[in-house]
Amino acid sequence: MRVLFGTDGIRARAGEYPLDCATMFALGESLAHRLKGRGSRVDGQGSGVDTRPRVLLGMDTRESGPEIARALIAGMAAGRGIGVLIGVIPTPGVAYLCRISDAVAAISISASHNPFEDNGVKIFGHDGMKLPDAVEEQIEDEMRAIRRDHVTIDDDTLLAESPELIEKYEQFLLNGVAPGALKGRKVVLDTGHGAAYRIGPEVFRRAGAEVVVINDKPDGRNINEKSGALHPETLAKTVVAEKADFGVAFDGDADRAIFADDSGRIRDGDEIIYLWAQHLRRGGKLTSDRVVTTVMSNFGFERQLRADGIELLRANVGDKYVLELMQAQNAILGGEQSGHIIDLTVHTTGDGIHTALVFGETLAEQPVKFSKMKTFEPMPQLLLNEKVGSKPALESLPNYQAAAAKAQNDLGGRGRILVRYSGTENLVRVMVEGEDEAQIRKIGEELRDVLRNEIG
Repeated sequence: MRVLFGTDGIRARAGEYPLDCATMFALGESLAHRLKGRGSRVDGQGSGVDTRPRVLLGMDTRESGPEIARALIAGMAAGRGIGVLIGVIPTPGVAYLCRISDAVAAISISASHNPFEDNGVKIFGHDGMKLPDAVEEQIEDEMRAIRRDHVTIDDDTLLAESPELIEKYEQFLLNGVAPGALKGRKVVLDTGHGAAYRIGPEVFRRAGAEVVVINDKPDGRNINEKSGALHPETLAKTVVAEKADFGVAFDGDADRAIFADDSGRIRDGDEIIYLWAQHLRRGGKLTSDRVVTTVMSNFGFERQLRADGIELLRANVGDKYVLELMQAQNAILGGEQSGHIIDLTVHTTGDGIHTALVFGETLAEQPVKFSKMKTFEPMPQLLLNEKVGSKPALESLPNYQAAAAKAQNDLGGRGRILVRYSGTENLVRVMVEGEDEAQIRKIGEELRDVLRNEIG
């Protein structure tokens, strides 16, 4: 069974198991073993085809990234593989470059929206898709078999960026919109001191926008700190102060985007998907008249889509599961309330910068300002997070089960309750929706308190 891999790769405290050097070395070695024989790179020395698997690595701006990269590259070398560092680049850029290159896999070193103390690794296959759960389980099995207690990593190994690969990703982003698509538009970007801090402003300027950038001074420790997609309040204020057309906040690895309209109102992923779906439908491009989101999306969103003749399908939380359902149901647009949005016409994963550019171009084509664009009436929704020391099956908690049954009965079929463990942090998340805000707050807090007492 999978122990190390969660809903979004491996994520933990940097420097501690499983992000210690020995485990990352074992991951690199086991990945190289699994990919052995799939190399296709001509080595340029006249000796023919090099069958060693080539793996790309990209990272965000955390201070722990280089150490993890060195351990992975050393492990790959021990397993007869080649690790190639792209540099600081958004996670979706890593996935894209793997798809178009001769690399057989790619790794993004990032903990996304988590604080700098954490880090993680996400692995993509050559098709740009995150690895299936079954493959992650096989990799874990081999890691346990080959892991050494101590490995020696040369901390002085030079990690040189690959500017030509970064330029290819920037060109891909620009190809998603018409030349000069944002000419005459003023845009505020909050890069959260993360992976988008250089690439985001660069491509927006090249698309013609006047760009105001905030939180673009990473120091290895300030990633996501009171900035970016998790804290869009400063973005909203800056949009109003700068009289900008809109603003976008990215998370640490820039696979999600949260928008602020010209009035300073925050627009989450549900609203962006709604407006994007309407735009595609008007142009006859919304295949199968359906979109995919997760169990977290607001019921008001689903209700309005249904009234508009568009079906909403719900996947488990995690853009990897959204993608799987999109492919199974022939949907080209999907995503999460948190700002992960997948445009399957061009990409295999959520890409915050691509989302911002394409949606920005959509806004530029509208006869009204962003703030005047109506979406849906959200149902009151409460989300509470509680730290936990362990994650026992919710079905094994009798006090919680009794409280949940009572709460559902109290809602009387006019709302819903979703309780789940985070796949990336030691948290239990309690979400309650209903027509009465006071009632859902009471229910949410009672469930949270029961879980706190029962789990500890």
